Amino acid sequence: MDVGQLSANTIKGLAMDAVQKANSGHPGAPMGMADIATVLWSQFVKYDPECPDWPDRDRVILSNGHGSMLLYSMLHLTGTSLSLDDLKDFRQWGARTAGHPEYGEAPGIETTTGPLGQGFANGLGMAFAERWLNQRFGDDLVDHHTWVLCGDGCLMEGVSHEAASLAGHLGLGRLIVLYDDNKITIDGSTDRAFTEDVGGRFEAYGWQVLKCDGHDQAALAEAMTAAKATADQPTLICCRTVIGSGAPNLQGTAKTHGAPLGPDEIRAAKIGMGFDPDEHFAVPDAVVEFFRSKNGARMATRKAWEERLAQSSQRDEWNTFHSQPNVSEIDFPSFEPGKIATRKSNQAVLDGIAPQLPQLVGGSADLTGSNGSYQKDGGDVNRLDFEGRNMFFGVREHGMAAMCNGMALHGGTIPYCATFLTFHDYMRPSVRLSALMNQQVIYIYTHDSVWLGEDGPTHQPIEHFAAMRSMINVWVVRPADANESAEAWRIALDRTDGPTALCLTRQGLNIVDREAHGSAEGTRRGGYVLKDCGEAAQVVLIATGSEVDLALAAQQELDAQGIAARVVSMPCVELFDQQSEDYIQEVLGADVPRVSIEAGVTYGWARMVGSNGASVGIDRYGASAPGAVVAEKLGMSVGNVVDTVKGVL
Repeated sequence: MDVGQLSANTIKGLAMDAVQKANSGHPGAPMGMADIATVLWSQFVKYDPECPDWPDRDRVILSNGHGSMLLYSMLHLTGTSLSLDDLKDFRQWGARTAGHPEYGEAPGIETTTGPLGQGFANGLGMAFAERWLNQRFGDDLVDHHTWVLCGDGCLMEGVSHEAASLAGHLGLGRLIVLYDDNKITIDGSTDRAFTEDVGGRFEAYGWQVLKCDGHDQAALAEAMTAAKATADQPTLICCRTVIGSGAPNLQGTAKTHGAPLGPDEIRAAKIGMGFDPDEHFAVPDAVVEFFRSKNGARMATRKAWEERLAQSSQRDEWNTFHSQPNVSEIDFPSFEPGKIATRKSNQAVLDGIAPQLPQLVGGSADLTGSNGSYQKDGGDVNRLDFEGRNMFFGVREHGMAAMCNGMALHGGTIPYCATFLTFHDYMRPSVRLSALMNQQVIYIYTHDSVWLGEDGPTHQPIEHFAAMRSMINVWVVRPADANESAEAWRIALDRTDGPTALCLTRQGLNIVDREAHGSAEGTRRGGYVLKDCGEAAQVVLIATGSEVDLALAAQQELDAQGIAARVVSMPCVELFDQQSEDYIQEVLGADVPRVSIEAGVTYGWARMVGSNGASVGIDRYGASAPGAVVAEKLGMSVGNVVDTVKGVL
């Protein structure tokens, strides 16, 4: 048996043993893709196990993340990060080898892949980041490929369609997808639900499509060589495989997909592969030597790159792109009293800070002007020309967000993307993964309430603030005016451990006179006293975004009626929750009734207003009419706030 086949059989054995020991997992995909992995890692991937996060490494993404034992096996066999004991701990508490690859658990896991199609779309972002940085730093510093392994499930999910379409449009020749075409899903044969011509679809997207026997290592190497030689098209290699390859009685069936094979089947498979059936987690020395024999040369390649960087005239610029910006050194614009929508002030802030942040790149899902997301002097990204900093994602919200995750994971960029808030629903799974992976992605959401008016209920977000706040590690910032908008960007740029969502208005808002009110710097603490009442407060009005205007107007009316009210601007609940208890009590008052005001569902506010408070909100869907009329009819009025306060008191 040649060492290539022995290596593939070793991968199969590790997958079978790990899943059986855990009594949980998916052996079929790793076994079916063992030959693909053998060829890819032994001949094509540029990496250095001694420095797995080397910036100019190839990225390898296992999009069909249920086949995680394939990736874990390769990280062990190549000497990158995982030990054999890690593999034996597969799916156990505290192990680095979770059921699906989790970013940050071990070097070499480039992204979290569980939801199918996400890794595919992350690959688009990584491949784009490579070409975008290459345009700035040249081949000496940026010259690598992105390899994505995926299955039928990934290519069924809508996010992969959006990503594939955009990748073909951009001509990302450094993106190579290895498609495990085994024609099996959990329910059985793909003939039950998935009979399209996948190759034809990708050709229509503008991809190069190659086909080969996924168990013929020579044919696989030939296809990968051809893919690397193609500069102006991404490549899909359709690798016809047999799921569970090597399991004599179960291969080719859905029974190998998501369950242990059982001791008898594993024993028979090992005998068929020439292994000792009584040995578990066997790794022949010849296989270790096969994968690690070139590690010295791989290290030399990496060190040569480091030397080029050290001697490069662009070294300082490179470090700027790959470092977190110091927000204290950024000159943010400030705004005098007047009136402007926060989506418009967002554009003004972006215009002011973008020239100071060369790594900032992003755009909108076909709503550029409406979202205020265009860098006026940034230039546009075009097919095969990545000089610009403005992306046109098209109407692809989900693919857009997943692509931004890939860009953030790649490094060298701070990505942002924009759409209407109501369309957060289309991209929620990718936003969740931004949070799960602690990635700095900035989400710009405009038209954030019923105030947008005539477009009606489908475009008027109601439950979205509450839904996003319920997502762990997402910071939702809803600025009350232009100066809070600038502070919102400061927060987003300063944050390194997760995404920030900026929720902005369509309608004009009064710019608060900061001479007479609290400083907008209070935004940095999530919530602050915007206007006190000059005496002991009888009630505290807590408002976000556009409803701060409403709270200030209600305060005046309450004052006229002899009721002392304090107005608190609460742009970011998540940040406010992180403040000291003393500060929280200072802002909200210890025993003062509280009334929250927000143009969305009241769900979630009870925690802050308490049992003796109340919430002014909208616990129904909106309506089609001029924005001011809709808001008035749905209770966003001074009269309703005053009546609510009186009811509380």
